[in-house]
Amino acid sequence: QVQLVESGGGLVQPGGSLRLSCAASGTFFRRNVMGWYRQAPGKERELVATITTDGSTTYADSVKGRCTISRDNAKNTVFLQMNRLKPEDTAVYYCNVKQWYLGTAYDYWGQGTQVTVSS
Repeated sequence: QVQLVESGGGLVQPGGSLRLSCAASGTFFRRNVMGWYRQAPGKERELVATITTDGSTTYADSVKGRCTISRDNAKNTVFLQMNRLKPEDTAVYYCNVKQWYLGTAYDYWGQGTQVTVSS
């Protein structure tokens, strides 16, 4: 089992910045991917960014150049630095861990943190 606790959300003006953090605890396997997803009202949950254990990253086109995902493997923590925020970035942001063991995939989610971009 893995437990995830997000922090860092809030209200920010357009053009501002926020840094989300997600502290993970529990049992980790050697291979895992940590990531951030978001869900806006009335929309499906979508990928924002992911990062593997060795630091390989992927980003949604909508956040490329504005967001940076990073992780601290020693502390099992993942971060999302978001800059030049736009109103369309408003959503609940969820931390996610995917890991695999003996051919079985395990998927864990945090409770979410609200990000609101508004003047």
